[in-house]
Amino acid sequence: MQKYLGVSVLVVGVSLAAMGLFPSNTGRVAAQTQQSTAVFDSNGKMKLPTGYRAWIFVGAPLTPNGLNNGKANFPEYHHVYIEKKNVDAYLATGSFPEGTVIVKELTRVLNPTFPDGSRKEPSGRGYFNGEYNGIDVTVKDSKRFAATNGWGFFTFGHHPLPYDESATEQPVTVCAGCHIANVAATDMTWVQFYPLLRDKKGY
Repeated sequence: MQKYLGVSVLVVGVSLAAMGLFPSNTGRVAAQTQQSTAVFDSNGKMKLPTGYRAWIFVGAPLTPNGLNNGKANFPEYHHVYIEKKNVDAYLATGSFPEGTVIVKELTRVLNPTFPDGSRKEPSGRGYFNGEYNGIDVTVKDSKRFAATNGWGFFTFGHHPLPYDESATEQPVTVCAGCHIANVAATDMTWVQFYPLLRDKKGY
């Protein structure tokens, strides 16, 4: 009787795993290899991502003109979004899985009234989000972007909405070179600016 009972339990366990009701390693592996959000046309141009504002918001660095002698490379807020599945993978492993898309959407500083680019609001003097002013996208694909440490860099315009509908990969000297020189140890991303990723404490 015990022999047949053991066989029955084994069959039920296998069935539940097949139905997705019983956790299995296969499911976890599949989650790491699901299709990327990045879409490319026949000419290798990347299409503008959609729905990214519903992804995980990991941070918003700011380097305003007022604090950089009026010559900041990116004088806007950098709103950075990453899909939850890829944030989870990074928190678990310390690197992003293949197909990860990182979106950096820029917003201008809201109508500065002081020389340093700040303004005064009921909450105090500081910097506040203004209008959308551009979007850059980074994609991890080790085969497609082997020449730049496995990441491709794209810009869909540094200007107000609407953004460009597609973009070609940026030259190394524009984006990838800086990432390679300064952040290669953190999977080519500026994780030191994003507490969620930097501290790996989860949500």
